[in-house]
Amino acid sequence: MKKIIYIVITGTIFLLLSVCSPQKKIAGNYTYKTECMGIEMDGSQTVKAWGNGRSRADAIEQAKKNAVRDVLFNGIIEGKSDCEKRPVVSEVNAQVKYETYFNKFFTDGGEFKNYMSMKDEQLGAKDIKGARESITIGLIIRVLRPELKQKMIADGILK
Repeated sequence: MKKIIYIVITGTIFLLLSVCSPQKKIAGNYTYKTECMGIEMDGSQTVKAWGNGRSRADAIEQAKKNAVRDVLFNGIIEGKSDCEKRPVVSEVNAQVKYETYFNKFFTDGGEFKNYMSMKDEQLGAKDIKGARESITIGLIIRVLRPELKQKMIADGILK
């Protein structure tokens, strides 16, 4: 009888400890995907892109790069269905094949900024999700897809 009471009490204690233990926070490690917010009459795509950085400025710069990079290489699948789902550059491993070109294209303050617009920034909210070491920010960005495609053709990336 004492063994049964001991087992029940021990089991209850373990159950309470497992239920009451503090939850680990994993929000800082979550990867947010670029979402389609809409398509404009000129063919540009308005997207919500996320960036992560040590400071607010780094996170904003990364969000801008992610928006252009996703339209270029990944296509936009999340969000509204009216965005162009196909990437501008559909060649497999194009980013690796033309690594020198794209490293220069995506440098801080690089040429990628010529193919995006912050016109819609006031329409969209900036979502800030903080962690101890980094900050994640979501921005509404308009990617000028037709101009980006023309640039890739002119530079020999697309044929």
